[in-house]
Amino acid sequence: MTNALTILGSTGSIGRQTLDVARHLPIRICALTAGSNVELMAQQCRQFQPELAVMATEAAANALRSELGDQKIEILAGEQGMLTAARHPDADTVVTSVVGMLGLRPTLAAIREGKRIGLANKETMVCAGTLVMSEAKKYGAEIIPVDSEHSAIFQCLAGCRDRGQVRRLILTCSGGPFFGMDRAQLERVTKEDALRHPNWRMGDKITIDCATLMNKGLEVIEAMHLYSMPLENIDVAIHRQSIVHSLVEFCDGAIMAQLGVPDMRIPIQLALTWPDRKPCPAPALDLFACEPMSFSRPDTDTFGCLALAIEAARRGGTACAIMNGANEAAVGLCLRGEIGIADIERRVRDAMDAVPVVDDPDLDAILEADRLAREAVFKY
Repeated sequence: MTNALTILGSTGSIGRQTLDVARHLPIRICALTAGSNVELMAQQCRQFQPELAVMATEAAANALRSELGDQKIEILAGEQGMLTAARHPDADTVVTSVVGMLGLRPTLAAIREGKRIGLANKETMVCAGTLVMSEAKKYGAEIIPVDSEHSAIFQCLAGCRDRGQVRRLILTCSGGPFFGMDRAQLERVTKEDALRHPNWRMGDKITIDCATLMNKGLEVIEAMHLYSMPLENIDVAIHRQSIVHSLVEFCDGAIMAQLGVPDMRIPIQLALTWPDRKPCPAPALDLFACEPMSFSRPDTDTFGCLALAIEAARRGGTACAIMNGANEAAVGLCLRGEIGIADIERRVRDAMDAVPVVDDPDLDAILEADRLAREAVFKY
C-alpha cells in the first residue's frame, strides 16, 4: 500500500485521475511534475501541498514561482528537476504518466531508489524493457502496470504459481474511431476524427495511437517484457465495448478475464494499493446493463502500425526504439496538422528502413536510436 506518492506528469489525464484517487484514499503527495500547464499545476500544488513541483522549462518554473509565491514549495525545471522528483526520499511510489521517451530516465532513477513504479508510460518499456526489468530486479523495485490492459493481465496472473502454465495473453482493443474502415477510407480521415475515441478520454498522443492501433502494438511489446512472454504467445482482440480489459489463457484451455467500466481510476488505484483493494471513486460495472460483448481479429492490412510494432518486436535490439521514436515524431507532426493520419504509418516504416538496428543495446544506444528515428521522420 502506497503511503507517499510522486506523480510524473500530474497535469495530464492519468496524472489528474491519480490525484483524484490519492485524494480519495487518502495518500500524501510528495512531488509533482508537469510540462507547461502552469495554471493547473498551481491549482494542484495549492490543493495537495507537495514539497516539490517541477516544470519542463525554466520559463514555466518561473511562472509557477510567481503563482505560488506564498507557498513553501520548492520549484525546479527540466530533466534534472524530474530526476529529483523521481528520487524524492519520502515517496515510496512513483507514478510515471509522462508521454513518450521523456519518462525513461526518471523511471530508471526511481527504480534505482527501490521505489514502486505505477507504470503508465509504455514507451519506457517498449524502448528499454530489458534494461528496465533488469534494473528493477537488481534494486528490488516493484513495477505495477497502470494501463487498463496490463493491469487486467497482472490481476489475472496474480494467482498463477507457474508461468509455464500460461498459453497466451490476449490484449483487448476497442478498435478506435476508425474500426471497419479500409485503406482508402483511412486516407480521408482527419486529426479531429482521430481524437474522438469511442470509449476513453485520454491525452492527444495516446488517442492518435489508438486510432492507428499503434497503441496496441506498443502494448504487445510491453507485455513481452512485463510478463517474460514470447511474442508468439501474445494476441490482440478487437473488443468494441471496452468492458473486458484483457484475458489470460492457460494450458488447460481455461481463460481468465478482468472486467470493469472504462475508467482509468480503477487500475490506477490498484497500482497504489496492491496487494490490497479499497473502495474506488469509479463506478462499478453493472453486468445487467452491459451491451452484448463481441471480439474480432484486428485488420493489420488497414492498420499497418500494429504490424510495424510486431515487426520491431520480432527484430529486437533497437528496432523497438526506432519504431517508437519515429511514431512519436510522426504523431507530433500529425497533431500539428503537418501530415495526415495515414501518413504516420508511412513515416514510421521509412524510418525503420533507414535506421540501422543495434543488437544488445545499452541506454546510450537506445537513446541514439530514438534520436536517429526522429531525424529520419523529419527529413522525409
